[in-house]
Order: sequence, then C-alpha cells, then structure tokens
Amino acid sequence: MFIAFIAAVGRLSIFTAMGMKHCVRPPIYLDLLIRQMISIGYYSLPVVGLTALFTGMVLALQIYSGSSRFNAEGAVATIVVIGITRELGPVLAGLMVAGRVGAAMAAEIGTMRVTEQIDALTTLSTNPFKYLVVPRLIAGATMLPILVFIGDIIGVFGGYLIGTTKLDFNSSTYLKNTFDFLEISDVVSGLVKAAAFGFIVSLMGCYHGYHSRGGAQGVGRATTNAVVSASILILASDYIITELFFSK
Repeated sequence: MFIAFIAAVGRLSIFTAMGMKHCVRPPIYLDLLIRQMISIGYYSLPVVGLTALFTGMVLALQIYSGSSRFNAEGAVATIVVIGITRELGPVLAGLMVAGRVGAAMAAEIGTMRVTEQIDALTTLSTNPFKYLVVPRLIAGATMLPILVFIGDIIGVFGGYLIGTTKLDFNSSTYLKNTFDFLEISDVVSGLVKAAAFGFIVSLMGCYHGYHSRGGAQGVGRATTNAVVSASILILASDYIITELFFSK
C-alpha cells in the first residue's frame, strides 16, 4: 500500500509538472481555452451564486442566534463578510465546481482514453497535453477567482437581505459595518485560494480521466476519484493558504 501510494504521488507530480510546463510554452489553443472558460465560468455561475446566496443567509441567522447570547448582535455584518470572503466563498465554490466541472472533465477525457481518441491525437502529431489538459488548467485557475468574487458579492447580499428584513438591522448601519471592517487582504486571500482550487479541480479531472482504464467502469471510477481527490485537496490546501496569509 505504501509503495502504491508513493507511485501514485509520483505519477501525479510528473503529470502536474508536464501540465505546468506546457501551460507556459506555445502554442496555446485559444478556441479550446475560451470554450473551457465558458464551460467552467459561465455555466457554473448559477450553482455558485445560489450556494453563496443561501450560505450568506444561513450564516447571518446562525451568527445572530449565537451572538445574541453575549449581546453582540452588531457583529453579524462583520462576521458574515469576513467569513464569506476569507473562507466559505472560495471553499464552497471550489467544492461545487469540483462536483460539476471536475466530474465532467474526468468523464470526457476518460471516454477519450478508453475509446483511443487520445492515441489518435498522438498519431496526428497533436500533443494531448496541449489539446486537452492545458486549456482546462488555465481556464480553471482563471475563472474560479471570478466566480468567487461574484459569489462573495451574492453571499454578502444574502446576509444583508436576512439582516435587514428578518433581523431588523438598519440598512445603512449594516452596510457601514460591512465595509468598515472588510480589508483588502480578506478578499485577496479568498481569490488566491480560488485560483489554487480551480487549478486543483482541473488537475484532478484531467489526471484521473487521462489515466482511466477498463471501459465504462473505469470512466466511472475516474469520475468518482476526480471529485473525491479534488475535494480533499481543496480542504487541505485551504488550511495551507490560510496559514500562509494569517499565521502570526
């Protein structure tokens, strides 16, 4: 088991190094890149937006319920905006995109592998990394920060909506508390996390699809492994990036 684990880490490391090497070397297929940006960014916006909206609403209710025990209800706006921008926005967006996009990438590339379409690309002198992996890696790393930025706005609006309509906060006071205690580092850390999560989601989808074997059953396994491994790596890298940004 230990040797198998080390071998898997080695294969993933080599795959990552090759993908990053091809990302900075021409040529780049712009039409494929734009197509992946639309698929990852535009089509994921409804899922990320709804997740952020309800997260902000639930967060406002929970924080109000807990802070009322200490007569600190005024901290609701501050904690909502910090919690969304620093942590919940990028993590939940990453997990949603992993479930939607990572599974689709693994299934698409895995089907190409088991039907020998990737071998056909090689036969036609087309680099499979350039054609399949690079557009997805670049699109994931660039589009998820945009999704998270929009999701942050929607999530904070969800907290504002509940705070002003259900919890009887003054609208201007709520907004003032939101902007007074929000710092640039809170937003930047969330966007850095989003870029890392987008790269991880695309990497796991491409890696497991590229190495899938065994027909339809192998493609199903690759899809499951892509989502599970991306989710675990998102949570692990979330701690690492948080430690880098906010450790004393």
